[in-house]
Amino acid sequence: MNDLLRDTAAPALFALLAWWFGTGAILWLVRRPAGGFRGRMTAVTGAGLASIWAAWHSMQVSGPAAAYLGFASVIVMWGWHEMAFLSGWITGARKCPLTPGARGLLRFKQSVQVVLHHELALLFNFGLLWVLQQGHPNHVAICTFALLWCMRLSAKLNLFFGVPEVGEQYLPDHLTYLGSYFRRGRVSLFFWVSITLAGGSWLWLVGQARSGVVEVTTGWVLLAALLGLAIVEHLIMMFPLPLQKLWGWAMGTPTTVAAPSVAATAIAALPGAGGDRS
Repeated sequence: MNDLLRDTAAPALFALLAWWFGTGAILWLVRRPAGGFRGRMTAVTGAGLASIWAAWHSMQVSGPAAAYLGFASVIVMWGWHEMAFLSGWITGARKCPLTPGARGLLRFKQSVQVVLHHELALLFNFGLLWVLQQGHPNHVAICTFALLWCMRLSAKLNLFFGVPEVGEQYLPDHLTYLGSYFRRGRVSLFFWVSITLAGGSWLWLVGQARSGVVEVTTGWVLLAALLGLAIVEHLIMMFPLPLQKLWGWAMGTPTTVAAPSVAATAIAALPGAGGDRS
């Protein structure tokens, strides 16, 4: 029983708490008065820089402690990117609503322009982790970042193609123009493809572990749990879920900005919600 707790339950609970608390922390920070932004961003940037060192350190050794460190460091790293985006500091060159009537390639082009700088920042971060990873045995940190990145891209495309719940009403005031790039409507074919691929991958991973093909390590459980949570976040796009149900402690009393949605916060508020745009 102790082995089971150490190898599966404890890492899964850690991943759940990291996701829940990390999302809540960003919700809380984004809802603070605008006047203290510089101090908050400085503190988050300091934590982000420390997380890069922590990720590099975790890569050099194996074992449960290194897996936890690598995973937690990337959660902090990802939080920096979300804070930078939701504050409006790093978004894209385009900072205005979608051109009325824009469809097809034009809509896609403008949607990319509105978040391009943030996407490039993520790409640079991944490249840095790739360089740091070379020659080291523990891949939990870079795999965590890659998983978050892939599921974020899936969420972005789903918001672009259309989902019933997009959380446009929770965007901060300075990012309300993003709502014009979103498409609220019936679940698209892409949603079913993406959720099937993600769910199938999770079931395959679990099956590999149950059959003994792969060793169930702390790092493996952390990644499997994170993938499961990302799938839940995708499913949330189908159903309304008041944030107070999960993050009431972080919501508090609104100040100068509104809180971002679950999809916007946990997967970085990507274009895709609001109106029935083609």
